[in-house]
Amino acid sequence: MKHLTINCEIEVYKYDELSDIEKELIDRAKKATERSYTPYSKFNVGAAALLEDGTIFEGNNQENAAYPSGICAERTTLFYANASKPDKAVKTLAVAAFTNGEFIDDPIPPCGACRQVMLETEQRFNTKMRVLLYGRNNIYAMNGVENLLPLSFGIENLNK
Repeated sequence: MKHLTINCEIEVYKYDELSDIEKELIDRAKKATERSYTPYSKFNVGAAALLEDGTIFEGNNQENAAYPSGICAERTTLFYANASKPDKAVKTLAVAAFTNGEFIDDPIPPCGACRQVMLETEQRFNTKMRVLLYGRNNIYAMNGVENLLPLSFGIENLNK
């Protein structure tokens, strides 16, 4: 037997250390939480995606009494961006979560389904996506979805 070690690189920032565009994306992701539809979980998530042409799309989570018919903020945002501008790569995706009357202290990671859609978005455009996960204490930043999904299933697996 041998062991395989996989390293994921995550940068940790304070809000003031971010670039102006990254601050704008975080702010817009936070604002998008206000439009979430979360009557069951009361866990509002917002996302903002910056496309290569400078366009920013926002989205949020939408729940449904018939679980799992709802959809996460990350997928809502990426599908909206890709449906609206199918020829533009996503450069950066920012995510923020709000619950119990305030934004969460520490960043939350995207669910597995969202990670897979994020990977497909990268592969679709052959462009790594920067991911910003907001928490009041810290903001996690990753350059490429492989830092969220190190053992991923993508198009290369289908071609074997």
